[in-house]
Amino acid sequence: MSPSDRSAHPRVSIIVVSWNAVDLLREFMPTVAATDYPDFEIILADNASEDGSAQWVQNNLPDIRIVRHDRNYAFCGGNNRAYPYATGEYVVFLNNDVKVEPDWLRPLVKQMESDKSIAAIQPKVLSYRQQDRFEYAGAAGGFLDRFGYPFARGRIFFKTEIDRGQYDDFRDVFWATGAAMMIRRSAVDEVGLFDEAFVMHMEEIDLCWRLHRAGLRVAVEPQSVVYHLGAASLAETSPRKAYLNFRNNLLTLYKNLPPTTWRRVAPARAVLDSIAMLRTLLLGRPQESAAIARAYRDAMRMRGQYSDQRPTEETTGLLYGRSIVVDYFVRRRRLFKRLPKRHLPLFRNPG
Repeated sequence: MSPSDRSAHPRVSIIVVSWNAVDLLREFMPTVAATDYPDFEIILADNASEDGSAQWVQNNLPDIRIVRHDRNYAFCGGNNRAYPYATGEYVVFLNNDVKVEPDWLRPLVKQMESDKSIAAIQPKVLSYRQQDRFEYAGAAGGFLDRFGYPFARGRIFFKTEIDRGQYDDFRDVFWATGAAMMIRRSAVDEVGLFDEAFVMHMEEIDLCWRLHRAGLRVAVEPQSVVYHLGAASLAETSPRKAYLNFRNNLLTLYKNLPPTTWRRVAPARAVLDSIAMLRTLLLGRPQESAAIARAYRDAMRMRGQYSDQRPTEETTGLLYGRSIVVDYFVRRRRLFKRLPKRHLPLFRNPG
């Protein structure tokens, strides 16, 4: 590749973490290998799989570099330990259950190259099972409400919308999905990688919040499209998933809100989460309710390790100014377009 080609098409490293998921690799990794982009590499971060995953990739997709971990470090640790092997100016963290379109990298790189303040970007994420519908994890770009509950364009809580092109505009968002996130290497140098104490779930929201705190941007480019199977690691109703989501969400708030704001938000969160616990009990899921209680206990125990990382001033204009819980369950606003625009974050004007 000539110097001019390298300048026009900076190198991209794609990291895929996997553990005992050879069937997923057979289904999805060939689409990643078929990416149409002049300069990219794929790194399989194998979390000590025992099902022949690494051997299958080595035999069938020999151009993929395999980094073999000595044990299962889950999503955060698996990605963090593979990152030093990446050589690209941009690094993509891609789930092992994502199908990509051949040209999916080009629109992402184009936007990243257009403005150095864009630190991370995601594609439009559609459901692999229902490919005309947004997928739960990321959809068309993520937001966070004033009490820390995440939602996205095309997905609020349990409601995923049909993709009719209604969110096909490039724009800044609060968080980009960890299922398919491109990040700038210089941004990682500035704010670090995933918090390994999180294990999995909510880690990308914490990372994106740290990027915002550094004065950087996070965006979505829907001209890039991927299809996510979802729930490949943990089922949607898994108590373990509920535990990690609630615990890590609380830790994300504690880490990234100033102490004065945390003291104001925490009581309201406790009330809302108590209602969530009651709801799971009424739905006949007592194990999930108990998982939420454990999440609170452990989040409170873990707070001390983040005391020196907390900001003293709030990063304003980033959060949805209302409660998405009230909007969804009480006001019945199930679609992103029905949320009042005046309360949506006022990010920097794209471009």
